[in-house]
Amino acid sequence: MLLAVLTGAGAGLGSIVFRWCIEQFTRLFSGHEDYAADPGSAHPQLSWLGPFFVVLAPVVSGLLYGPLVQRFAKEARGHGVPEVMLAVAQRGGRISPKVAVVKTLASALTIGSGGSVGREGPIVQVGSALGATMGRLVRADEGRLRLLVACGAAGGIAATFNAPLAGVFFAMELILMTFSAEAFGAAVLSSVTASVIGRAAFGDVAFLELPAFHVDHLGQYGLFAVLGVVAGAVGVGFSRILYALEDACDWLWRGPEWLRPAAGGLVLGLLLLALPQMYGVGYPVLENATEGEYAVGFLLLLLVGKILATSVTIGIGGSGGVFAPSLFMGAMLGAAYGAVLHQLLPHSAGAVGAYALVGMGAVFAGASRAPITAVVILFELTGEYSIILSMMLAIALATATGRLLSRDTVYTLKLRRRGIDLEGPAQGAPLGGQPVGSVMEALPEPLCAGTPLTEAADVLSLSGHGALPVLDPEGRYTGVVTTRAVAEALSEQPDGAPTTAGDLVHRPPVVEPDEPLATALHSLADSVGSGMPVLDPERGVPVGWLSHRSALRALHAPAAAPAPESVPA
Repeated sequence: MLLAVLTGAGAGLGSIVFRWCIEQFTRLFSGHEDYAADPGSAHPQLSWLGPFFVVLAPVVSGLLYGPLVQRFAKEARGHGVPEVMLAVAQRGGRISPKVAVVKTLASALTIGSGGSVGREGPIVQVGSALGATMGRLVRADEGRLRLLVACGAAGGIAATFNAPLAGVFFAMELILMTFSAEAFGAAVLSSVTASVIGRAAFGDVAFLELPAFHVDHLGQYGLFAVLGVVAGAVGVGFSRILYALEDACDWLWRGPEWLRPAAGGLVLGLLLLALPQMYGVGYPVLENATEGEYAVGFLLLLLVGKILATSVTIGIGGSGGVFAPSLFMGAMLGAAYGAVLHQLLPHSAGAVGAYALVGMGAVFAGASRAPITAVVILFELTGEYSIILSMMLAIALATATGRLLSRDTVYTLKLRRRGIDLEGPAQGAPLGGQPVGSVMEALPEPLCAGTPLTEAADVLSLSGHGALPVLDPEGRYTGVVTTRAVAEALSEQPDGAPTTAGDLVHRPPVVEPDEPLATALHSLADSVGSGMPVLDPERGVPVGWLSHRSALRALHAPAAAPAPESVPA
């Protein structure tokens, strides 16, 4: 509890420093507090350049942060969250303390000079690095270290966006990818502490000031549902374009990596010259879109421009998050969709801004597949509760659409492109890369579905397994029955209680011989008994048995030959 509070305090102070750095660099490079609020204007100190200063700003900035990142912390490049996810999943929560300093400076320089990225990725990485450093100072074990990393992420989000609940769920859903009472409590302590510090510095106001919205009639829910599906597809499209442009930058650039941000900054600068609304995070433009100040064509231009500007910024080696850009894209998409509906259905479509607000959460959910975080953070960022049902509906459909269209999220895709599977073994791990077929045991003698419970209890007690496969009268596999299920049924024996093994069958997740052991371990860990059958993918019959014992044995015999097939007659 104490470490969580201290981590939250560090993340809160870190967010203040980070915001201050962004403001100072923005004033330095653009001469404005937020250039997106006055796009196309000249730099007050470089008026002779007119709007052309935006071509030079990313180049000068790249000359500063390019060598900084290359020399001191290469992991500070990009949007940051995937690196934190990897540290928690496979590196025991270990993050170098210098990442916090390098990430703060590199991201502030990138955003301040016009990089079209957000603040959430950097502050998550900064807060997580502070949490990891805190844990290492007190020599915390790996479990505590991972938890402190998540606490740092929660505190960073909470303080930066004045969103304490969103910080907690971001840490649970995206960083830890699991929920527990202990983790939730620690994240809450960190988030509350960071929020108190953040509110003392930035005030207790909603991050975005939007007009009040409401749903006029039930038919609008159908319109919001369509928007959710479209927004989910846009979120996936953004993820793919982001990494496609990064690949293009990798292919085109042949010089030293430290010079890449400066050289690519020229391309970004030309894009900002053509569309200055892309400068920085772009919250003023987002607010204007929700208030219906732009035409449909310009809204779609801003949507495409943001996808390109964010992809170019990260592709050239810039440092910044993808959360704020996804909100921006969602606002443009939703506002354009709402404006079209307003023309087609003027009396029933409702306010354009409501669609913009829902679109913000839906595009983020489609890209990240973090629906709880999307709902909570949109509520806290805007303080708008009146259309929460529409938002939940659209975000749920956007998440489902994203899952249908892509295996990975905008965060995990970056890791998979580097050959890293968060659900698989860490690189170099002695356990996890083997196929299940190389470590499985011979299949134990199955039970018939009609076996009485007393007889099934005797067979289970002598088998040495906590569960056995069950076959129907035709010899088809139906599932497994566990010793616990049989014991509970025999001890209760109420009227209508199960009387045969077939009455207690449950079907565990399918595990196949060619499946990596690391993937199968997730199913094995959740299994009710001490093992589970391995099924032939073509015939659907058990061919072996995977147990905790056989998985651990793989540590000493990773190259063991596959167990012989044992197919019941």
